[in-house]
Amino acid sequence: MDMKSRNQYLKALIEKRGYPLASKKGKSQLLDEYCQTTGQNRNYVIRKIRTGAYLKANFGKRKRKLKYDGDVKVTLVQIWRIFDYPCGQRLKPLIQNELERLRSLGEINCSESIATKLRQISSATIERKLKHQKEIERIRRKYQKKVHPLLYQKIPVKLSDEWDRAQLGNIQTDLIEHCGQSARGEYVNTVSNTDIATGWWEGEAILGRGQIPTCEALDRAKKRFPFSWKEIHSDNGTEFINAHLFRYTQKEKLGFTR
Repeated sequence: MDMKSRNQYLKALIEKRGYPLASKKGKSQLLDEYCQTTGQNRNYVIRKIRTGAYLKANFGKRKRKLKYDGDVKVTLVQIWRIFDYPCGQRLKPLIQNELERLRSLGEINCSESIATKLRQISSATIERKLKHQKEIERIRRKYQKKVHPLLYQKIPVKLSDEWDRAQLGNIQTDLIEHCGQSARGEYVNTVSNTDIATGWWEGEAILGRGQIPTCEALDRAKKRFPFSWKEIHSDNGTEFINAHLFRYTQKEKLGFTR
């Protein structure tokens, strides 16, 4: 039962029993019934009746007026993108120094009231307002379709049904993320290498998704295999499709497909 419901219940009891005119026993019975139902302290209820606090419509927790509304957030996101996604502490002085210039150049179109609010906003509030947008941008960068450079044209595509599954040394390699629910910051990844014919697996843990560590991890895993590699088949991530790994496969005379 919330505070509003408790006040309505108390008002109904008082109107029904006539608390101000009731006897001492009647008042005590009313208080017993109300306190037993709501669990409130008896002395607190007596003070509330004497002061008439239960009659106030807005009695209870007051809602804080929202100062930085959706219009402010939209403009804040635009400025955040213009300055290449800085943190709140860096963005605050940029807003104070460059907002008017952005408005004069037509890069930002906002009213004077929104501009005033943006000059007053704190770095902590900026971080709170951008939290949801940062998550959207992270997901968008992770799953957006990548524009393939010329290197992708040099690496042929081979479908799974085109593999020679009876031949040793055809390696399916992938990068397995160990980041939990958040992909922020540096975390451990496993370079997983599986032979298609036998199912033999070798893995190497690396920190991050760097191209050179990935290439070095492949080389270490290759040396532990009991048979030689003939071809590597990877996904299209930049940790595999890069000049380092391309040169490595040419030097080792390995096939390279994606």
